[in-house]
Amino acid sequence: MSKEKPSIPKGTRDFGPNIVVKRNYVFNIIRRTFEKFGYLPLETPAMEQLSVLTGKYGEEGDQLIFKILNSGDFLSKTTASDIEQGARHLTRKISEKALRYDLTVPFARYVVMNRNDISFPFKRYQIQPVWRADRPQKGRYREFYQCDADVVGTNSLLCEAEIVQMINEVLTTLGLTDFTIKINHRGALAGIAEAIGEKGREGEICVAIDKLDKIGQEGVRKELLERGIAEAAVDKLEPLFSLSGSNEEVLQQLDAIIGHTAEGSRGLADLKEVWQYLSGLGSQALSAQNPSSNPRLMLDVTLARGLSYYTGCIFEVKVNNVSMGSISGGGRYDNLTGMFGLPGVSGVGFSFGVDRIYDVLEELQLFPESAQLSTQVLLIQFDKASEAYALPLLQQLRDAGIASELYPEAVKLKKQMSYADQKNIPYVLLIGSEEIASGQLQLRNMQTGQQQSLTIKEVISHLNA
Repeated sequence: MSKEKPSIPKGTRDFGPNIVVKRNYVFNIIRRTFEKFGYLPLETPAMEQLSVLTGKYGEEGDQLIFKILNSGDFLSKTTASDIEQGARHLTRKISEKALRYDLTVPFARYVVMNRNDISFPFKRYQIQPVWRADRPQKGRYREFYQCDADVVGTNSLLCEAEIVQMINEVLTTLGLTDFTIKINHRGALAGIAEAIGEKGREGEICVAIDKLDKIGQEGVRKELLERGIAEAAVDKLEPLFSLSGSNEEVLQQLDAIIGHTAEGSRGLADLKEVWQYLSGLGSQALSAQNPSSNPRLMLDVTLARGLSYYTGCIFEVKVNNVSMGSISGGGRYDNLTGMFGLPGVSGVGFSFGVDRIYDVLEELQLFPESAQLSTQVLLIQFDKASEAYALPLLQQLRDAGIASELYPEAVKLKKQMSYADQKNIPYVLLIGSEEIASGQLQLRNMQTGQQQSLTIKEVISHLNA
């Protein structure tokens, strides 16, 4: 009988040590930035009650929730009639739990359950995996990490300004320089639709306008007409195609177009206030990346994401010098907890696409050497005496904060050196009989082949330099 080859479910991945070290480098920078701005870490269970998740993502989203069969004989409480009534009815009988689909709904559930113990405004970040029963394809997985940060319980636009700052700080710390933080407002989109006489159709209008760079003004005009937008309304959109200048100048031009509408006026007022906060904070996001480039923060009137749930400012982040979709996005919402019977809790949040950020850093070769190393020095032994001499040295190195290993067997030198090469360990410390007698250890740089004779104190000083 042949043994079955081991495998993993489609849409999931193993991450080897080299990848995990790099991913942790990204996570740690994000985590430090969140905490610097006063966000607290939160973790929720991998499993939620199925009733908590269903009905929150639309009919299509509900189909992508991974259901967990009840323990034991999950069919014991079912009948032939249950099966005849179809999968949706049967699921409620055989499954009470499910894997979380995102981090937002569990966060809302947590806020409602703990509302009497939480200090509002409540700032939380969450970095955990989520699961979706999607069809696996390139860039789309059934298990992946989300990295969310939200503030709930305040309407202050200082939160939006700080989100811009956090995005800017994380990406610059990661070494990225050519990126754009796009910002818009749900009210501005609604104002555009109202100003041209097509109230409520901002989604369709923005989908077409967003293609301006690809199909040109005439192409956009044609698509709008095909979508049933009146010709007179399309004519009124003409000024949007010629918006130019700084963000402040674009705001002024928009004011002339949509400032007379209630929603448009609200949106522009909020955007202006975000700019004022950023200016007061001296935010680097307001400055240009270089004299000939655009500001990092850009008002983009075509940005339209989450129209069904975002109610205020919306964000999206694009790295300009790689071919990649957005790496971050989010926005303001007015009723996060309403789904669980606690209405009126306003909040604003965003998330980083860690997998995409990883791919960007790989493509641009921005991972530092320190993000690719685990062990800094390998101690090479030759016999039992060498091993005994190396043990206290190993402890001294670790006490000094230097990641160190002692090869566990006195095998041939070639095998130990090969181990160091395979793990990308930058230094080896050779400890033979001569080194034991003199106290002068041989420290070899594995990249250059250069070798120095040093005491253990000198080794520690050199490696910590």
